[in-house]
Amino acid sequence: MGNKPLQIFRGMLSAWDGDHDSFYIDSSCYYRVHGVKIMISEQIFRAYDIRGIYGKDLTKDVALRIGKAIAAYLGGEGKELVVGRDIRLSGKTLEDALIEGLTSGGCNVEEVGIVTTPILYFATKDYRKDGGVMVSASHNPPEWNGFKMLTDKGFIYEGEGGGMEELKKIATTGQFKSTPKGKLRKNMHVLSDYENYILKRIHVERRLRGVLDVGNGSCSLLVPGLYESAGIDVLSLNAKPDGSFPAHAPEPTPEVLGDLAKVVLREKADFGAGFDGDGDRCVFVDEKGRVISGNAILIILAKHYLEAHKGAPVIFEVGCSMSVEEAIRANGGKPLINRVGHTYITERMLKEKAVLGGETSGHFYYSELHGFDDATYTSLKIAEILSKQNKTLSEIVDSIPSYPTFSKNYDCPDEKKFKVVESLREDFEKKGYQVYAIDGVKVSDKDGWFLIRPSNTQPLIRMAVEGRTEKNLEKLLKLAEGKLLEKISSSL
Repeated sequence: MGNKPLQIFRGMLSAWDGDHDSFYIDSSCYYRVHGVKIMISEQIFRAYDIRGIYGKDLTKDVALRIGKAIAAYLGGEGKELVVGRDIRLSGKTLEDALIEGLTSGGCNVEEVGIVTTPILYFATKDYRKDGGVMVSASHNPPEWNGFKMLTDKGFIYEGEGGGMEELKKIATTGQFKSTPKGKLRKNMHVLSDYENYILKRIHVERRLRGVLDVGNGSCSLLVPGLYESAGIDVLSLNAKPDGSFPAHAPEPTPEVLGDLAKVVLREKADFGAGFDGDGDRCVFVDEKGRVISGNAILIILAKHYLEAHKGAPVIFEVGCSMSVEEAIRANGGKPLINRVGHTYITERMLKEKAVLGGETSGHFYYSELHGFDDATYTSLKIAEILSKQNKTLSEIVDSIPSYPTFSKNYDCPDEKKFKVVESLREDFEKKGYQVYAIDGVKVSDKDGWFLIRPSNTQPLIRMAVEGRTEKNLEKLLKLAEGKLLEKISSSL
């Protein structure tokens, strides 16, 4: 090919320092700046965060550059930011490099250390900062890491007005302005500030016993103590912080919560709760050891909140059960359907002044927490609700109507998944189905619905199906899965 200037080659975007005015591709197809290879993959810029594999997609150099880009995006000199990280082994290295980039871009940084993602959100708002950055890959495997970015106006995300495209452009072109270096200071009291804030909003009326699987993640630093302060007897599993997540993957799926269920039964506990790696998701187990669906938890929360807020909006995502909308209406609320993702639901929460929001995956959002999701708060709020009733958790759950469901994830490359789903939407619309395209493609009729949507964080397409009867479910599943597999196969 020879050495000639190029900006984009084979899906990799070059990154260079602002004082370098040229860059070249060598025979190995790597970008080099003054002999040093520096690359930023387009794939790390996702729908509402930056995420990749440490040592491959994310390195110290990439983190430094992203820090500089965030500083430039926010306006640089004098901007006040909070930075925290989860328990991942690569967290400290990436956090240090990120902070160096932010301060070199003129930002003053308040470092809060290892926290849950909701604590980072809390600190950004409670301390009245211009923004915050959480070093985390949430529920992804241990080798992953990333950055969740928040401004005083909301998240940085993909789409109109979201700012992710602008941030990506700044990071990959490297046109940074010279500015006086910002200051760094460490905050040693954020955990106690958060604890005080949360405990003022939780009122447990009778003694309960809970079992928590904190999964060796960030929740292990705070949640057990919060439970004791709230007056709940607690037994914690996998409570030693360890970024390699030795007990199980940092995602609280039913498959990894088997030990939690066994301990709940053995200890005759009132409930169990399993948390993800950075503490923004939790999944519950009742006293019978059964994993409870996110739909049922959202309904329990909605009933509680709508007792005091009749007519208030409640946000639910497109994959929620029909029973969720029915329960919101039955309890005097205003049901509002929304696309999946913390960025989009938080934004809608604030816009609609909603009292509550929820996703089937275990994310729940609260007006009193500035519209953010928080697994710790959710688990304590469920304990509070349970303490005010003379029913077991299983009795409450069993009183909620439910319909047959099926869900599955299908592997599909990142560069193909959105095209596959868009093609499905076009096909279903042409055939006269009632189609909702708010997030992926949702086909609905009197017998139920199915939803096919690309994952925002992984190379997957997710499918969920619900029927009013088992027969309805089988019919819808056959249609949805058949079409999806056909499209994936033809795209490869």
